[in-house]
Amino acid sequence: MKPATLKDIAKQLGISITTVSKALKNYPDVSEKTKFKVRTLAEQLNYVPNSFAIGLRKQESKTIGVIIPTMVHYFFSTVIDAILKEAESRNYMGIIMQSNEDYELEKKQVDLLLNKGVDGILISLSNKTRDFKHLQKIIDYHVPLVLFDKIAKVMDCSKIVIDDRKAAYDAVTYLINKGYRRIAHFRGDLNPQNSIDRFLGYKKALLDHNIEFDPKLVYLCDNNSDFTDGYNSAAKLMHDHGDNVDAIFTVNDLLAIGAINYFNEKQIKIPDQIALIGFSNWFMASVISPSLSSIDQHAYKMGETSAKILFNEIDCKFKGIPVKHEKITIDTELIIRDSC
Repeated sequence: MKPATLKDIAKQLGISITTVSKALKNYPDVSEKTKFKVRTLAEQLNYVPNSFAIGLRKQESKTIGVIIPTMVHYFFSTVIDAILKEAESRNYMGIIMQSNEDYELEKKQVDLLLNKGVDGILISLSNKTRDFKHLQKIIDYHVPLVLFDKIAKVMDCSKIVIDDRKAAYDAVTYLINKGYRRIAHFRGDLNPQNSIDRFLGYKKALLDHNIEFDPKLVYLCDNNSDFTDGYNSAAKLMHDHGDNVDAIFTVNDLLAIGAINYFNEKQIKIPDQIALIGFSNWFMASVISPSLSSIDQHAYKMGETSAKILFNEIDCKFKGIPVKHEKITIDTELIIRDSC
């Protein structure tokens, strides 16, 4: 069945299309009797406003684009949940895309979103993104852009982040205060700023507490920093250092959970023989045995804040109000469980 239009309603009721439109929008210059008739018939005919046509008239699409590195990551799934709820509350639709940590795919997805005419774009950059021309393209198109979590510091746009360096520093300081001295670090890819900052926070905590930094205790986990990386790095750590290491700080929880699985298999007691602190506070961190201490990034708040900033910039654009870009830092929290 062909969708009902304003013209269909107007024809059946013998009134103008303008009157039908005003009645559906509850204009005060239309009588309540007419409003009732229009709404009743609209419901009977299953009339649905043509949002695309409305968008063309207003030069807005009522859609936003979101690009994240991966869908399966608990952190990003929580961020997406917050973004979509914020979008829904404003009658917006979100187009979610996954770059799979692939720079070329990320560039392609930016072009797709721009071609779709989205009103704004949210991006957490892939680990492989080193060139930012595709981000500048968004800005040049006058489309509001907000970066979150994994960002490019050089871009002139709003950014929502955590203080990765401080969070890492606090985690390693906690281990040191508990008496651990030989603390290894399973770090992420060399490129992302958050991976760099977490490594620098780890290193600074050691040096500030008069513990010599040993580069041999740093293990690069660049295979998307996953469970297998954690398991294999734990095995290599034990092979390289054996009893001469007493704690590990990992760049994310998946690495720590992989390491815990290795230690459990080898009957290496946690935290008596080795302690661990992860990063992100995944759901799995609380249910694995032993439960994993971790840094909570407050993912929902990051997603909610990112969306609110984007929608504010979209509103400013359509109202012709100059936008002042913001950098907002979301607080983190060290959650202590059984692993240390």
